[in-house]
Amino acid sequence: MNSRARLFRKVNSFLIVYCLLGIYYLLGCNNEPKQNNTRKPVDYIKRIPGKSENIPAEAIQKGEVLIAYSDCYICHKPDQRSVGPAFKDIAQRYPANKVYIEALAQKVISGGSGNWGSAVMDPHSTLSVGDAKLMVSYVLSLKPNQ
Repeated sequence: MNSRARLFRKVNSFLIVYCLLGIYYLLGCNNEPKQNNTRKPVDYIKRIPGKSENIPAEAIQKGEVLIAYSDCYICHKPDQRSVGPAFKDIAQRYPANKVYIEALAQKVISGGSGNWGSAVMDPHSTLSVGDAKLMVSYVLSLKPNQ
C-alpha cells in the first residue's frame, strides 16, 4: 500500500502542476494589451495656399465636355481616388487661378508623377493648351464649399 500511496501522490502532484500551468497560460493570454485596429484617415491632400478666382461658366461647361470625350475617367473619378487622385481632391489642393490653370494644363499635356504618390500620368501631347486649360478649369471648379 505504501507504493500505491506514493504513486497516488505523484499522479496528484502532476495533475495539480498541469492544472496550475493551464490556468496560468489561460490567464496570461487574456492579459495582452488590446490593439486598436481603427485607422485614422490620412489626409493626402497637401493644400497649396492661394486665392481662387471665379471661373466662367462657359469654360466649365466646355471643360466638362472635353473631359467626357477624353481618357481622363480611366484614371480619375469625380469624388473618389482611383489610379490617380479624384477630381475633387485636385480641386481642393490647387487654387483656381490663372497661374495654376496654366501650370496644370502643361502638366496634363506633358504628363508626370510624384505630386500624388507613385501614380504616373501619361502625356497628352495631342491636346491643345487651350483645351487643357478648359479641362483644368472644369476640374478646379469642383472645389467643395469651405
